[in-house]
Parts: sequence; structure tokens; C-alpha cells
Amino acid sequence: MNISIFEDRQKIHIMRNILVFFIGILIAILPATAQAPKKLSSSEAFHALQKLNFLGSALYIAAHPDDENTRLISYLSNDVKARTGYLSITRGDGGQNLIGPELRELLGVLRTQELLAARRIDGGQQFFTRANDFGYSKHPKETLKLWDKASVLSDVVWVIRNFKPDVIINRFDHRTAGSTHGHHTSSAILSTEAFDLAGNATIYPEHLSKTATWQPRRLFFNTSWWFYGSRENFEKADKSNMLNFDTGVYYPLKGLSNNEIASLASSQHLCQGFGRLTTRGSEKEYIELLKGDLPQDENNIFDGIDTSWSRVKGGAAVGDILYAVADNFNFSDPSQHLPELLSAYTLIQKIEDPHWRLIKTGEIEDLITAVTGLYLEASADFAYSNPGNSIIVNLEALNRSNAQITLKSVKVGNSMASEKEIALAHNTKKNLEIEMLIPEDAEYSSPYWLAEKGSLGMYKVDNPDIIGSPETARKFFATFELEINGTPLHLKKAVIRRYSRPDKGELYQPFEVLPEASSRIEDKVIIFSDSSPKQIPVTIKALKDNLKGEVQLCFSEGWKVDKEVIPFEIINKGEEKTLIFTLTPPEKEDENYISPIVKIDGKELTKELISIAYDHIPTQSVLLPSEAKVVRLNIQKAGEHIGYIAGAGDKVPESLEQIGYIVHTISPSDIQEGSLDKYDAVVMGIRAYNVLPELKFKQDLLFKYVHQGGNLIVQYNTAGRWDRAYENIAPFPLKLSRDRVTNENSPVEIIAKDHALVNFPNPIEPKDFEGWVQERGLYFPSEWDPNFTPILSMNDEDETATKGSLLVSPYGKGHYIYTGLSFFRELPAGVSGAYKIFANMLSIGKDKVDSENDIKG
Repeated sequence: MNISIFEDRQKIHIMRNILVFFIGILIAILPATAQAPKKLSSSEAFHALQKLNFLGSALYIAAHPDDENTRLISYLSNDVKARTGYLSITRGDGGQNLIGPELRELLGVLRTQELLAARRIDGGQQFFTRANDFGYSKHPKETLKLWDKASVLSDVVWVIRNFKPDVIINRFDHRTAGSTHGHHTSSAILSTEAFDLAGNATIYPEHLSKTATWQPRRLFFNTSWWFYGSRENFEKADKSNMLNFDTGVYYPLKGLSNNEIASLASSQHLCQGFGRLTTRGSEKEYIELLKGDLPQDENNIFDGIDTSWSRVKGGAAVGDILYAVADNFNFSDPSQHLPELLSAYTLIQKIEDPHWRLIKTGEIEDLITAVTGLYLEASADFAYSNPGNSIIVNLEALNRSNAQITLKSVKVGNSMASEKEIALAHNTKKNLEIEMLIPEDAEYSSPYWLAEKGSLGMYKVDNPDIIGSPETARKFFATFELEINGTPLHLKKAVIRRYSRPDKGELYQPFEVLPEASSRIEDKVIIFSDSSPKQIPVTIKALKDNLKGEVQLCFSEGWKVDKEVIPFEIINKGEEKTLIFTLTPPEKEDENYISPIVKIDGKELTKELISIAYDHIPTQSVLLPSEAKVVRLNIQKAGEHIGYIAGAGDKVPESLEQIGYIVHTISPSDIQEGSLDKYDAVVMGIRAYNVLPELKFKQDLLFKYVHQGGNLIVQYNTAGRWDRAYENIAPFPLKLSRDRVTNENSPVEIIAKDHALVNFPNPIEPKDFEGWVQERGLYFPSEWDPNFTPILSMNDEDETATKGSLLVSPYGKGHYIYTGLSFFRELPAGVSGAYKIFANMLSIGKDKVDSENDIKG
């Protein structure tokens, strides 16, 4: 069928803005974003030709990175040849990180890049909304309130109107609110509503100055036996409203099965521990129709939708050329098809539909580049520069075919190469050099959604045109004006930095625009447990040569700094210098922030540069406000030496050191008869029993330590994800559950008001539960022996109170404590009340010790 999305619309400015949006999207997925540029083999060029000849789109929608079904995305992209996108409502900011220190917004940057790495493998495109992953949510009611439903729904509609999918597939079921993560159900609710709204011009009319309405044909739910409770139930289910596909199909041109590609793609989610073995063999996927017409062919999601070149006016002539090329493709010398490809390219420029014209122009340009072996590159002398500066860009152009190719001109930014009309002879490399000027008003390179402070549930993005984009678009390009066999083409390559290291080989890095200097305070939370001053190291990093300036430390009323400014000078770009301020806290308790300002030539620079570098993603430069939280606590503690058994990873030890404890890291192999007696308390890191299988051989020794007078504090573990030998992780029966309180502001009641745990050495009051972050706690015990005393009661809205968040039991001369409270989040965030509670846990039983040396203010 012949579809025009601009029926009776003659608004040229709308078309122009659509083009601008998709240029941004195409830029965002260019291989030059720091991965090695893709050089297509003949079989890959043939695959690209097949995709060029398919005019259909599918959009997969879920809540987080790693929620996507890579088997289905890869199948649609590589077997069906459809243009396939994944819309992740969030960037996964609220998860944990198994490979490094990045959390919250930095984790979101890392997970964004892992998604892009996955899409480079499975062939999909990536999109997001402004929603912030604020942590686990029990119900979409809470989720959509924190996300600002209207805004996120607008983003989903915006992506649909621009991507223009024929079919949408939801990962989750919109009909099962409260049965799974609230984010999951919310993603399906938003998608289901957006399906009906995207085609309505009265809904979000502000979009229509930049794009046009779009009505997808079908909406599906990617169901499976898991949603039915068992394979047996799924076998019995009515499947008359479902399609199914074998996503284990084998691709001879790739030498891989579809599920092998999917495994490689999902294995990019390394920070979530998704690295896994590849799989092969037949594997069925099912999708249930929710809206639209049911295809007659149960194996064809596009059944009844014209996905041929005849879909667009003027496309039939293009199809006549390109289908013939596909039928007679010359794998030995694909450059033989260049005349036909150039003819098709010329015809594509005449297609009236701007949506498909832009997409197919990019695809055929890539194909022409591939069959001619044309290599174009723009590599800067350095990976970054500053506004107002210039940098040398090295250009390379190489024609590895017998085609007649002339480089008419090339420019980088606004700088044009002096040499023009260069004939690119067969396999003869041409190198040029251009000095590129960075404008004074050039924006810094950093994730666009972090440019301004958002809310708990939403990122703030002022420019509506870039909403949905996976990353900040590159700003600097080399434009190569070419003539190939008489046909003019304009090809753009992002400026990158290509270099080599002896231990890594050839590497690619994005070219960035950065400020002249950055500053950082290493400790993001600094605790003052008394009125004594502390030294505050401020590290300045030079991002240009011969840097001179001064640093001022901003602070709040009641705090005092010894110096108003400290001058500095750094000779070489990339070097650092640390300056020391002395900060004195107020007498009374206070929570505030300090921030350095770097002053250079009249400019005030306030950002910290954070580099996220892993082998599986491009290096990311993130600019965030340079600041640290300072907390004046009137806190007391008993004991001094703490043994810490690290689990899945947390910063609790560093936090305890801030209030004066000496923390000793213990490995399970260190636990021997009597080896723990020197510690005033022993703390288990989060999920220690889940990740340290050798602990099962040390339980008796841990319990013996408690029995003889020690304090053992066990932080949360996930129920059931351990060896059966751990069924008794406490000296008395204790059953873990999935109970949790996800609202960090949920009311807390102290139900054991006379217990030492809430009285010594720090009185615990309701105000100590103010200012908590992300959640109260998770995986609370649901059943426990009468020897345990529950200390707190708490619940989320409309739920029964749970009392398992903090349990304590005497055992022999000592105490055993199990807590699911999220100290691993609260202590690094500088939550005063959390410090007091933890100090009390470490001090329990020591209120009977008279020696003043055991109690330190």
C-alpha cells in the first residue's frame, strides 16, 4: 500500500524539523562515536542491501536497560530485516554496579552505553524518555506519580511520532499492576496509552511544530510461560490471539544463530552481571495482540503491511533497481553494483516522503561506501579541546575500488581544506590536515540529560528536540564532498581521536569539548563527628597547557574556611594539583554542601570531570557540579576496631572510618579460631551470603565469636539465592522474604522504645529517619524466633506494617543483628540518622562497660 504521512499537509517547516530530529538520531548511532568504524564485508554489505529493501519498523518498549528481549530485537532486525528500536523508559540509574564505582546518574551513563553496545550487535536503535530510575517501586501508582506521568507519556508519544513504528511490542503486561516492579508495569501502561494517542493531533499538539502524528498498526505483548506461572499452564493457554517466531534461526552469512547474536548483545550489560554463554538452537518467542488487527500469518508480524519500496510514492522505481541487485549480488566484487546503487541513490533523493527519504539515504550512502571500499576519517591530534581554542584534525580518504571518485572539497566545522578536486586513485591514500576552531560558545561535551538538576523521578531537558536521543549528539564533523562516477555525494564523519597503545593496540575515542579546568573533592560526604576542623583537599585538573588561576571554596553559614582563595599554576594539560583548605564545622548539627570555584581569566568553572572508561563501551566524559556534602554530627560511639567482610560491594567501611572507627577488611579465609576476638564488632557487607560461598564453612566460628561476647551485624541478603547450607544464617531461626519498603519517606515507628539499640550511645528519634534516600530497606525477614526483638515498624502506603527491618538477639555474651535497612545507600549519602543507628548497632552491649576509653565522643 502507498502511505503518505503528510496527506494534505504543505507545512515545509514540519518536514524540515523531522529531518533535523532524524539527523540527530542517525548521528547518535554512527560508529564513529568512539568504537572502531565498521568496515562491511561482502556478506555484511548484502545484509545491508536486504535491510535497505525493507520499509517497515518495529519498536520494543520496556522499563530499564537489560529488560529488552535481545532475541526478538535481533530477530526483527536480522531475520525480518526491519528497522527495529528499543525504547527504554529509564536509563537504569537506580540499580547496582558489579564492575565499578558508578552509581545513580553515573550508572545511568554507563548503562546507556551498554545498551548502545548491545544495539551495535543486534542491529537495533536505542531511545529513552526523561524518566529517572529512582529505585524499586511496588506499584505503577507510585511510579507514575514520581515520573510525572504526563511528561513521560509525552516522551513516549514523541518517540512514536518520530520513529513511526508499524508495530509496537511491550515487554511487560499492562494488566497486572502490583504483581511486579512498578516500573515494568508502568512501561506497558504508557506504551498502551501512547499507541492510541500518537495519532491524535489534539494530544501533545506542541509536538506538531516539529513532527507529525502517527498511528501504529498493531500493539503486542511479548508473553511467555513465565507470565503464566509455569510451562504447563502456558501449554494449555489459548494462543489464538498470538504470533510466534523461531528466534533460534541460523544466519549462514553471519555464521551465527540469532540467539547467539542475542546472547552477545545482552552480555554487554556487564555492570548488571549479564555476561553469559551464547546459546544456539530453536527457540520460540510469543507475542499477544493487544490492539490493531491480527495478522493472518501467525509467523509474520508485518503481515498485511506493505514493507516494499512501493510503500512510498516514487519508490517502485528504486525497488526495480535494488531488488535486481539483491537477486544477482556479486559477493566477489560488490563494486560491480555501484552504477545501480548510484542510480537508486539519485531516485531516493526524489522521494516525497521525508521520513523514508532520510532513512534510506543514510542506508544507501553506507552501502555505496562499503562496495567501493571507501574509507573516510577525521582524527584530532588530541581527544579534547576547549572553547576558543583550535586543534589539528588529520583527514584520510582512501578509494579501494576502481570507481572514479573525486574529493571535490572537505571541511571540518567552518574550516575548509585548501586542496580541492583531488582524484582518489585506486588504493592510494590521501591525507590532509585542517586546523579546526572550537567556537567560544561551544557547549561542553557531557550527557545532555545531566546538564541541569532534575527531580527524584525525572531528568530535566530544556531542548525538546533531543528528548528520546540516547546520547549527546557529536558537534564536530568532517564533511567530504565527493563525486562518484559523476554522482555527487556529501558524506559526514564525526571527528574522533584515533591512537594506539602498546598494551591495547589501535583505539578510538570521542572528540570532546571540555572546560579549561575541572575540580573535585574526593570524598563526596565528609562527616564531622565533633567540632574539630578537617583538611579538605581540592584537586584541580588542567585541561589546557599553562593554566593559571585561583580556587575559592564556597561554604554555608556557620562553617569556616581558613583561606579565601588559593592560587595555582599547572604547566601541562592533563596534570593535576591538589590544594588544601581547612574547614571548621559549626557547634550544632548541620548538613550542607561545599563547592570549589576555579577562576581563570575572568571565567568561573564549577564542574568536576568524571571519566567512565571500560573496554566494552566508548570512554565517557561527564561534567557534574563539583561539590561535597558536609555533615556536622553530635555522634557517640563505643568500640574502635571493626571487622568488615565485604559482600557484593558497598562503601559502608569508608563511611564508618569517617566517624572514627578503624575498619579491617576480612576475607572468609581469614576467619579462624579466635581470629575475630580482637574486633569490637564484625559487619557483613551487603549480600555476603549470596556472593561468598565459602562463608558456609565459617558459620560456626562466626556464631562462636558472638557467643563469647562479640557483635555480629548482617546486612541484607536476597532470599533463596544461596547455597542450602545457608538456610540458618542466624543462631536462631530467621526466614528472609522479599518484603521491602521502597518509599524513603515512609513513616517509621520505633516499637522497642526502651531497647539499648535506640538509646545507647545515641538516642534515636523520629527525625533520624528524615532525609533518607531511594528506599528504607529491602529483603526483610518475615518470620523470626522469639529470641529476636524487632526494633522498628514501617510500611509503604496502603500496605501492612512490617517489623523485620532491624532485628536483634542476644546470643551468649554477645549480640546478633540482622538488618535490611539500606545503610549501603544512606551512609554514603551522609544521612545523619543512619550513622547514629549504625553506631548504636556497633556499640550494643557496651553500655555496661564503665571505662571511658570505650566510649568516644
